[in-house]
Parts: sequence; C-alpha cells; structure tokens
Amino acid sequence: MATKIRTKTANGETEILVRIDHPMEDGRRLDSRTGLRIPQHFIQKVTFSLNGKEIAVADIGSAVSKDPLIKVKVRGAKAGDRISIGWSDNKGSAGEKEIVI
Repeated sequence: MATKIRTKTANGETEILVRIDHPMEDGRRLDSRTGLRIPQHFIQKVTFSLNGKEIAVADIGSAVSKDPLIKVKVRGAKAGDRISIGWSDNKGSAGEKEIVI
C-alpha cells in the first residue's frame, strides 16, 4: 500500500496532504461473488512528524472512505525540514513515508 505526500507552503504555514492507498473495509459490505461479508480492514492511526517530533495524530476508523486523504497544517516548517507520516491498521499492517520540504 502506497503513501503519497504533498506539501504547499504559503504565508508561514505548510499544508501537508497525505493519501494512503488502503481498502478501508467496514465489515458491512457483501462480496458479490460469495454473498459473504468482507471482513473489516481499516486504518486506525496516522502520525505526522516534523524533524522527528510528533506534531499530529489522527485516530480514524472504519467509517473513513477507501484511499483516505488527510490534510494537516503546521506553522514554522521550512525548506529542508523532514516530514514523516506513519500509519497502522487493524490487521497489523503499517506504513511509513518521509519527504523533505
């Protein structure tokens, strides 16, 4: 599962936009072939860090759509700073991505 990060800085504020490729199943949908429910599979936590210091945590659940797009704004970030995004889901999968502004 891929994690994509984009940043945009204006007026001393940096917008961090993250898209995580993830199926985000809520456990209610039926498989059209078998008629059985598709098991829950969703992201539980997304962590945002700036230069190794945690700046935001999003606790999300099964109500979030497939391939979620999450935006965070931070003040004081500048060119050369490192932004790290980490996530984990209810089945033990996890991902991490780091970029330099």
